[in-house]
Amino acid sequence: MKNVIYILMIVFGIVVLNSCKDDFLETVPTDEIAATEVVRNTTNAFALLNGIHRNLYVRYEGTQGNAGIGGHYIHLDCMGEDQIVHREQWFNRVYKWTAGRSETDFYSRFPWFMYYTLIANANVLINGIGGADGPQEDKDAILGQALVYRAWCHYQLVQVYGGRYIAGGGNSQLGVPYKKSELEEKLARNTVEEVYTEINNDLDAAIIALENYSRPNKSHLNQNIAKGVKARVALTMGNWELAAQMAQEARNGFGLMDQATYADGFQISSETNPEFMWASQIVEDQNDRFGSYGGYMSRNFSSSAIRGNPRSINSNLYDLISDTDIRKTLWDPTGEHLNLPSGVSLLSIHQRKPYTSQKFIAVSNSDSRVDVPHMRAAEMYLIEAEANARRNLDAQAAQALFDLISTRDDAYTLSSNTGQALIDEIMIHRRVELWGEGFRFLDLKRLNLPLDRTGANHNAALTGNVLEVPAGDIRWEWLIPQLELDANPNMVQNPL
Repeated sequence: MKNVIYILMIVFGIVVLNSCKDDFLETVPTDEIAATEVVRNTTNAFALLNGIHRNLYVRYEGTQGNAGIGGHYIHLDCMGEDQIVHREQWFNRVYKWTAGRSETDFYSRFPWFMYYTLIANANVLINGIGGADGPQEDKDAILGQALVYRAWCHYQLVQVYGGRYIAGGGNSQLGVPYKKSELEEKLARNTVEEVYTEINNDLDAAIIALENYSRPNKSHLNQNIAKGVKARVALTMGNWELAAQMAQEARNGFGLMDQATYADGFQISSETNPEFMWASQIVEDQNDRFGSYGGYMSRNFSSSAIRGNPRSINSNLYDLISDTDIRKTLWDPTGEHLNLPSGVSLLSIHQRKPYTSQKFIAVSNSDSRVDVPHMRAAEMYLIEAEANARRNLDAQAAQALFDLISTRDDAYTLSSNTGQALIDEIMIHRRVELWGEGFRFLDLKRLNLPLDRTGANHNAALTGNVLEVPAGDIRWEWLIPQLELDANPNMVQNPL
């Protein structure tokens, strides 16, 4: 995207949307705000940082389906085998695997535009906070969070638009441009190896900067979140030892939900939920009722997207869940949902579809707010278990898995599986636990696995007859948006 788009989003998308009424917003015209003014002092810089937190859940390009980070999580699960849709509506081109192969589709443009907008704003902070007036501890907190954002956004981008990271390989395949200045444009694509090197450099610096930071709430990023992102990155790179270490350190201080809390579904209670590490907490006057995560993923909000097209789980995956596992209650094979949390109900116009989810519960039929889950302690247990299993530490892997699953299923016992059988067990639990949270496409790609939707409850016509996609197919790399190609002569398109 061109600089003008990034800077406009800095001014209007971040500063104006930020609800804080800071002095500099009132004294400097919005079309003249310079990066140096934004980071003149730590008060101003915190205002921009709060705007970045806020812009994780705004609508992009005025399009309802471009529903912030939560909208991209829907993309990433739509392209897997575990999420089912019931009619032609929002995200169906993603579900059909056609959106990512069109350089002009707004779905394929959306993640590129959103993540690079967030990166540009993070770069304003990273490059300017050193000279700001204010306490050093505030500068460190701002720098550390901005570095996490820059690393995480590039990590999300390279997994979608770049080649797959191959552990032990040279990884000279094309990734994405690693943007380190808010003013940079016309950058060539870095290699995948270069992108991951920069990601790790930023995360290492963030971990140091956030050493003593105590955040005000879970919308903000602390050292645990930096380590959690580092654990994800290490898992993608096949650095099993580091992945296990970082996952264990990241979840330090966080607990796991009890079964009663889990059965109530994911609502707007992330702040008091011991398991949630990082979430976007949407306040009522900032909610986009329809262009939001809860506007698509909750079961009880009344929108056409939910009434007629509620999200369902793959029937084969559902059948793999133990009957004594509390997680099985989050989907209803009949679609009637007779065990909704207290005070929650469906309207008569909510269509009943088989295997629909009640994992996400909106505030009400008229209020779509759901805290957007970015990171939970459960994921860290799963990373530790998988990483240890893949380096043949079966006992440690089984213990990490037991520590998690025994909180979901009273009948679960320490696994006696070893080798590939243990890995398979862990991955099934990962699919169940993280359903709807934006991981499945990325997991398939990082592990070089094929897509297989056959034999389940997918409607072949709604998938565009895309029930299988071989590992390594060019469709695993989304096309670079045409707007970027038009603006940047150094940009190279992925194979068509």
